[in-house]
This record gives sequence, structure tokens and C-alpha cells, in this order.
Amino acid sequence: MTDDHTVSFSESALVLFSGGQDSTTCLAWALQRFQKVETLGFHYGQRHDVEMQCRHGIRQKIKDINPLWSDRLGEDHVLNLSGFGAISETALTRETAIEWDKQGLPSTFVPGRNLLFLTYAAIIADRRHLRHIIGGMCETDYSGYPDCRDDTIKALQVAINLGMSNRFVLHTPLMWVDKAEEWRMAEQLGGQPLIELINKDTHSCYLGDRSHAHEWGYGCGECPACELRRSGWKNYVQQKDK
Repeated sequence: MTDDHTVSFSESALVLFSGGQDSTTCLAWALQRFQKVETLGFHYGQRHDVEMQCRHGIRQKIKDINPLWSDRLGEDHVLNLSGFGAISETALTRETAIEWDKQGLPSTFVPGRNLLFLTYAAIIADRRHLRHIIGGMCETDYSGYPDCRDDTIKALQVAINLGMSNRFVLHTPLMWVDKAEEWRMAEQLGGQPLIELINKDTHSCYLGDRSHAHEWGYGCGECPACELRRSGWKNYVQQKDK
């Protein structure tokens, strides 16, 4: 790993890394761009906590894809925010069915989750002298979560920078790409090895199902996360075959 003292503040990054497809793609994106990259995960009472169990293996295997990435990947941090899950009456933090409300939002929406995650990330980044904060938020191919919108992230960056002693940059490399384009991005970043890593080792299913293997990865195949991942993979393969 590069000596921390030789890396400037502007060349350092912190990736919100859950162990899912989006955050793994973002991790590869960050490793390609920044000299020093650390990761941050959260235990917040999510019922699909199996994604957190995938993180260590992904971090180890992604280093094998590119020697440059191996040199740049630094420490991993995990925060316990189980108290947040205790006040979230959602299908991600309770054993309840996934339904849609009158506004068209699925019950998997956890109000304030990304606001909290990015605020904690800024605190960690400040302590670790990391300037760039990367998250997998997207409003192109998503479940309609308000805290994934570009306006939300931009507003939060302003608020964080007004309240901290350092100035940070929030990056959302997936904001304007759909899931098929995300697969192509992964291929461009790490070739077939990264595609295989995402397929076999990452987890997106909201129900935490890793007993059913599909060509696009593990999952129940029915929840909103699985539907997005499956349709994205199908479109990616179709476009690739043309």
C-alpha cells in the first residue's frame, strides 16, 4: 500500500462499500482514479446483511484484477448503526412483505439512509484525510428512492462542506447510467475478471437469498433489486452480442 504520507489530500478517496453490485463497480471506478482508496460499510439492521459478509472476499479478489488496484486499496471501516434500523419501519429492516405505497415508493425505502451514510462517511473521511467520497446512488435505473437523486447529493455536499473543516467532493459515478451501462462500465474497468467477480461474489437481493444462482448473480429473482439486476444483465448481454 502506498505510504499515507506520500498521498495528497486531493488524491485520496473513501468508497461507501456494501458488498453489492453498485458499490463494487464504484470501488473499481475509484481504484482506477485515486492513489489512496479506503472503504466504509454499515450494519444498520438490514435484513439482507449477507451483503456485509461478502465485502471481505470482494476486497481481496478485486486486488487480483489489477496490480495498481492492489497497491491503492487501503483500510476498511465498518460502522454499527443498528439503532437506525430500530426506528426504520421498512421492508429492509423488518420481516415484512415488499409493497408499494401511494407515491409509488417500495417499502424497501429507508428514509434518510443515504443522508446518514454520507454524513458519517464525511466524518470518517475527515479523520482519515480522504477528500473524495464515492457512493453508488443512481436515479436512472432505480426504485425511486428520494435520497438517491442527484439534487439530494448535491445539496448534501453543500451542507457537509459548510459544517466541516475540510472540503469534500461527493461522487456518484452511476447517477446517470442504467444497469446495462453499469455492466459495461465494469467491463471497461476490469474486463471479464471484474464481471465474474460481480456476478459470483456481490449481493444485491433485498431478501438476502444466496441459495439461487442465476446468470446475473445470486438472489430471489423477485424483489426490486433482483429485477433491476436481471433486466440490466439481459440488456447488457443483448447489446454485447450485436
